[in-house]
Amino acid sequence: MDSVRSFTDAVAVRNGRIIALGSATVEGIVTSQTEVVDLRGRLLLPGFQDAHVHPVYGGLQRLRCDLSASTDARDCLRRVGEYARTHPEAGWLLGAGWDLGHFPAGAPARESLDTVTGDRPAYLVNQDHHGAWVNTAALRHAGIDRDTPDPPNGRIERDAVGHPAGVLHEGATELVTRVIPAAAEDEYRQGLLEGQRYLHTCGVTAWQDAIIGPYLGYADTLDLYRDLDRQGLLTARCTGALWWDPTRDESQLADLLSRRARARGGSHFRAETVKIMQDGICENHTAAMLEPYLGGHGSGESRVDAEVLARAVRRLDDEGFQVHFHAIGDRAVREALDAVAGARQVNGMNDLRHQIAHVQVVHPDDLARFRTSGVAANIQARWAINDLQMTELTTPYLGRARASRQYPFRTMHQAGAVLAAGSDWPISGAEPLQAVHVAVNRSEHGTDQEPFLPQQALDLGDALAVATIGSAWVNHLDDETGSIELGKRADLAVLDADPFLLPPTEIGSVSVDMTVVDGNVVHECAR
Repeated sequence: MDSVRSFTDAVAVRNGRIIALGSATVEGIVTSQTEVVDLRGRLLLPGFQDAHVHPVYGGLQRLRCDLSASTDARDCLRRVGEYARTHPEAGWLLGAGWDLGHFPAGAPARESLDTVTGDRPAYLVNQDHHGAWVNTAALRHAGIDRDTPDPPNGRIERDAVGHPAGVLHEGATELVTRVIPAAAEDEYRQGLLEGQRYLHTCGVTAWQDAIIGPYLGYADTLDLYRDLDRQGLLTARCTGALWWDPTRDESQLADLLSRRARARGGSHFRAETVKIMQDGICENHTAAMLEPYLGGHGSGESRVDAEVLARAVRRLDDEGFQVHFHAIGDRAVREALDAVAGARQVNGMNDLRHQIAHVQVVHPDDLARFRTSGVAANIQARWAINDLQMTELTTPYLGRARASRQYPFRTMHQAGAVLAAGSDWPISGAEPLQAVHVAVNRSEHGTDQEPFLPQQALDLGDALAVATIGSAWVNHLDDETGSIELGKRADLAVLDADPFLLPPTEIGSVSVDMTVVDGNVVHECAR
């Protein structure tokens, strides 16, 4: 993953650094004290880096009611019922991961949840983390009824006569989260440690946590990261994106500066980035579009007014913050690019490496602007497939022309944009090799899905570079990591097979045998 994508046949590591490449050199420095790992035809890569992930949310989901493996609505309810049965001590039933595509219009009913939860309140975040499914007891605890108005930044799904139907979109979730008892500090600690353990099994050695701040009922995790870093329990290299509160104006900059300063001085965690969520998602018509959705669903929501966004980004850029945008619709992408262009005009070019995550629908006029503005495209490759969310909840409401502009990975790459890879776990799976498989095939491994816009596929080498050196670049870690080069840190991943020797349709069959950070093994598969 160096600039010419070269291969070598041996690597030597001493004191956490790469000191030699190539068998001719490496074999000459091997001693009786050297630990030798014979790859036996396997492939060694730089450690994967996840440029947009939520390790605490993912870890907590694995510890709570995890619905991510549900196969349909019935299976989802079965899993909730099983969790309720085996956790009689839980006052609130908390969990996440249900798939919008498993329910009509992406909106399950509270009555069906009532049948498996009884009178205990339940709050279950959806797979996209842009809404939650709640039961009647939770609505009653929160005092939500047919007379409760929608909050300015959210929507209560309602039945035919106006009663809350069971799904709360975006900021409407806060109507319930404010009455959920706060989780114990130790639960968050275990959640982050579990998230880190799991990401290491996926070959991930560094990440950017895309929300550091209170969100969707989750607590602020800044001090959690700082504490684990001080205790030496963070083995990954962690970057935090401080949450920009869309309900506040630029006066929050003072708080962000203070929080950044508090995060400095650690060895494995820093927070030099600000996360701005500019819109929602296509599936519930909250992604901000230049033209309205089909079917009378409006044109989505810009969470931050474009003029306010432009001022905020100029100030953040001037203060040395990297800005990490969430932008899915073509209007949100354009507003983010316009804001960065305005900051460049006032503050000049710099090396802050602003990035736009998701980039689902990009107008053709904006494709070249990523390169000219120095903005990276942070892609979630696993979303570029013909699944139920795409075929039932997205494409019918975008129309043929806009639907053909989704996830334009190859076009952005050819236009000179830097691409980075983010899993957005637990919203989608964390395994980088599954994302690489989709980036190359535009379909999931082991399925008979028709490839989704296959002309936007990446070559294998480019897809792996996105997940290693590309993500290291946006994480400001590329000087030290992201490629196997002399002097760089020994952050490495051993795959159980060489995907370059496999048919492209079998890339997703490859897994991770070993993960190394600073020369220390943090995961090893028992075989």
